[in-house]
Amino acid sequence: MELFQYLPQTNCKKCGKLTCMAFSLELLKGNVNIEECTPLLDESKYQNKYSKLKELLKGEEGQKRELKIGIDIVKCDGCGICVTICPVNARYCYSILSGKVADYPPDKHQLFMVKEGKCELLSIENCRRLVTEGKERECRVCETYCPRVAIKIEYI
Repeated sequence: MELFQYLPQTNCKKCGKLTCMAFSLELLKGNVNIEECTPLLDESKYQNKYSKLKELLKGEEGQKRELKIGIDIVKCDGCGICVTICPVNARYCYSILSGKVADYPPDKHQLFMVKEGKCELLSIENCRRLVTEGKERECRVCETYCPRVAIKIEYI
């Protein structure tokens, strides 16, 4: 989100992305370079934003990063909110939609499950941040609603 603040936020699509938010995510993942945002190169208008972006990325621009969803098992108390709040889990595990425990064995698309009193990430491959486009790609629902702040989404 911090990278997005320093983009022009015009959604001009000159970079090939639908929105500046989508461009900022691709920038974070290392899939694009700052210079691909051509309005940002207008020195008179966005020089400060361009400089700040360069500073934030510290020369790591264009280096590929992988999505990581980390679960701090010390902080996690196994409440299961991540299991019920995850849109992917709800889509493929109908028992969650009615407020029940997730099916066992879990569906192959299911991201989270509580096992032995702790949350466990089953498969990151189906996370909305990887398989969708648009606003869904910015999903942080599990991280946002974790009451123990045990879930951390980052690109490393």
